[in-house]
Amino acid sequence: MSVSNGNGGGSLNDRVALVTGASRGIGRAIALGLAHRGAHVAINYRASQSEAETLAQEICKLGCKVTLVQGHVGVAEEARGMVKRVLDEYGRLDILVNNAGITRDKSVRKLTDAEWDEVIQVNLTGTWYVTSAAIPAMIEQKFGRIINVASYGAQGGNFGQANYAASKGGMISLTRVLALELARYNITANCIAPGFTYTDMMSQIPQNVQDQIRARIPLGRFGTPDDVAKAAAFLACDADYITGTTLDVNGGIYFG
Repeated sequence: MSVSNGNGGGSLNDRVALVTGASRGIGRAIALGLAHRGAHVAINYRASQSEAETLAQEICKLGCKVTLVQGHVGVAEEARGMVKRVLDEYGRLDILVNNAGITRDKSVRKLTDAEWDEVIQVNLTGTWYVTSAAIPAMIEQKFGRIINVASYGAQGGNFGQANYAASKGGMISLTRVLALELARYNITANCIAPGFTYTDMMSQIPQNVQDQIRARIPLGRFGTPDDVAKAAAFLACDADYITGTTLDVNGGIYFG
């Protein structure tokens, strides 16, 4: 099967990818980016069924197989069950993108235990549930690409995001251990740390606050989901000798 890739780079023909939280935003762009390179894609979603179905139709038009996998990554049985479904259907899982995540933003003085626990459960523990289910198959096939979508907030901090920053920081640390332990099986594990990326969530922020944030970014604009998707495609396809790293996609905000 040959699929044209408008973004350059190598081929993922007949590779199988699972992208969590793939119905919208960054996850959607990543799923499409992998399909453009030829991968068959399992789209995980929790509630956005219509958006997931629309994405599936777009991927099918590229000549790739697609599977819709509903499930909550923060629930162990559902998270591991969706990995099992992909393996049952395709017989392999080559690329895992842990993108699903939530925010419950409050200052540390107002943040509740429940809000802390919920974000950690989905963003960090959910990543563990899905990844631990995928590892045995990747070890058996002697190939795997694990890509975890972290955040600039884990590195630079954002006001009101103690729970989110902690969850993404934990994801970065987990990724380094995975890289160390799984390298012998030809499995790489890397993170992408997006900066301020224009998604539906960003669009709800008041314009004056958006302007303040944008002024901190040396490249002068917010990132786009496609910016992150290009990084994910690179790590999945062209980064055979890169593991344990965090690829910052943030417009140079450290220098702003």
